[in-house]
Amino acid sequence: MQVHTALSQAPLTENALEDVCREIIARLGGRSVDLAFAFFSPDHSDSADLIVKTIHDRLHPTVLLGCSAESVIGDAQEVEGQPALSLWAGHLPGASLTPFHLEYVEAGDRIKITGWPDTMPALDPTLSFLVIAEPFTTTPAEAFLEDLATRYPGASAIGGIASGAQEAGANRLIFNDTVVDGGVIGVAVTGAVCIRTVVSQGCRPIGDRFMITQAEQNIIHELSGKPALDRLREVFALLSPAEQHQAERALHLGIVIDEHKDQFERGDFLIRNLVGIDQKTGSVAMADYARVGQTVQFQLRDGASASEDLRALLTGERTAPSVGDPIGALLFSCNGRGQRFFRTPHHDITTIQKQMGGIPVGGFFAMGEIGPVGGNNFLHGYTASVAFFCKND
Repeated sequence: MQVHTALSQAPLTENALEDVCREIIARLGGRSVDLAFAFFSPDHSDSADLIVKTIHDRLHPTVLLGCSAESVIGDAQEVEGQPALSLWAGHLPGASLTPFHLEYVEAGDRIKITGWPDTMPALDPTLSFLVIAEPFTTTPAEAFLEDLATRYPGASAIGGIASGAQEAGANRLIFNDTVVDGGVIGVAVTGAVCIRTVVSQGCRPIGDRFMITQAEQNIIHELSGKPALDRLREVFALLSPAEQHQAERALHLGIVIDEHKDQFERGDFLIRNLVGIDQKTGSVAMADYARVGQTVQFQLRDGASASEDLRALLTGERTAPSVGDPIGALLFSCNGRGQRFFRTPHHDITTIQKQMGGIPVGGFFAMGEIGPVGGNNFLHGYTASVAFFCKND
């Protein structure tokens, strides 16, 4: 069981394909490809059909998935805003792989999901889902995650939202031997492969925790009996001048996932953006629904906090008991991270390889990241979501 990755920055698609296919074939040493992913910059989007045909002709993968992306990850590099093609190939004997392409149909005030194969596996402890969604399809990620939770409660889903275009129909998603421009593509994985996940939300808590005592939809009116804005001012006043400057640009709200815990630590919060403040009413708005009774804490996001969070989570994954060493990984990193955020290139992939022993990593910068936190799957922002492939003993 092994994973290999290759990356080419050749501007011509034909040349980039020759580079990555030749390298993968050499590394495989005659072994078959059970699962492959191709991630490519918008420069190659018009040649998506060629990408599909060439990879099938050269590697003959059982399952091939991929998408266009703003920036591409592979072979220890994060290529941002430049031509790039990344190929990830896994020889995974004993793994059960069921690909799917889901589409959405409006049925009254609800969205109906179609496309689940009849051959989908039964729920078992090893079942995981790798997914790529198109951003302009009607609420694809949320609808998919709700449907998945009903069909496969407890199964993890990890992936990202394609980021290769800014309008509907312009993104390219690869689904086996076809190119599609909408819906959600993915693969259900079970059997000999165990997929372990790390979701780094990259924030640190500030101030006290509060309970939401009055709210409506995504508007929080009161926190622990006082106007939400007053509570925010209390927290802000206790910050250092440097932290106050950060809070003006990168303030978020963490929602406790499991209210039954006695203590809340890293990974116990679902991070959501603060999207508005009403000075007259003292209310604040966040990018999610707010419920009375939820425990929340304000959070700061900066490069140092995000870097420390990723390292700590990877250390925990590396030292987890009874877990085999990963043979490779897929990385779905927010397009708000990268060099602009960390002030250094290749941050996320370099951190993963340093912490996890130089394993092959491929992926892309996403318009939103999918991954489990606290046992439930969510759509995130500003996150690094990582899928580690391990042998299932």
